[in-house]
Amino acid sequence: MRLKDKCAVVTGGASGFGKGIAEKFLAEGARVIIADWDGDAAMKTAQELGATALRCDVSTGVDMAALAAAAIKAFGRIDILVNNAGVTHLPAAMEDVSETDFDRVFAVNCKSVFWAAQHFVPLMKKAGAGNILNIASTAGISPRPRLNWYNSSKGWMNTATKTMAVELAPDGIRVNALNPVAGETPLLKSFMGEDTPEIRAKFLSTIPLGRFSTPEDMGNAACFMCSDESSMVTGVCMEVDGGRCI
Repeated sequence: MRLKDKCAVVTGGASGFGKGIAEKFLAEGARVIIADWDGDAAMKTAQELGATALRCDVSTGVDMAALAAAAIKAFGRIDILVNNAGVTHLPAAMEDVSETDFDRVFAVNCKSVFWAAQHFVPLMKKAGAGNILNIASTAGISPRPRLNWYNSSKGWMNTATKTMAVELAPDGIRVNALNPVAGETPLLKSFMGEDTPEIRAKFLSTIPLGRFSTPEDMGNAACFMCSDESSMVTGVCMEVDGGRCI
């Protein structure tokens, strides 16, 4: 029960890594709001796990403000925010990615963190404590070709994590990131372009431990980062990648 009585918000929590994180948090005693752009999926996952659900488009300030308000109404405070929601563009030469896809990637992967700073950080500052965990990617550390703008958004996430950590430390707020390698999530097919045994084998050949990151891997790492066991850890962008970035 390492997160007993903690109140957490997990964006993109209806599936994939977000669902794994929410499930682990609940198992460790936290109360959780699962926020996802797919409201029906969020509700289904919340009912399955015993959480609260809210439809939220993290790229918009209105929805992020509503999410923060809903968390305060439900819990009275916000101890943990996991910025997990993310999207990618399909593999393509950088000059062939459309402006629409570029804007969508940066709105969901980056601007959502800006909106979190606008609407969640003041609440944590008022409380004198808080824990923000950003879900980045090995793509931001050791980028693959043809995913240029996705890679860039996750590199941005890692830099934002470090700068947030430095600025918010005096307010008692810790900020860290996790960098998973590709996993069995709805984004996997998008990363690969198409899901074939040959392409999977090519991806796996770059991971020394020989497997993808799992939602359980991410849940375990997130639990540590958001528990009091890591109370001296801030500004860390930890790889959960089976050695991919070595």
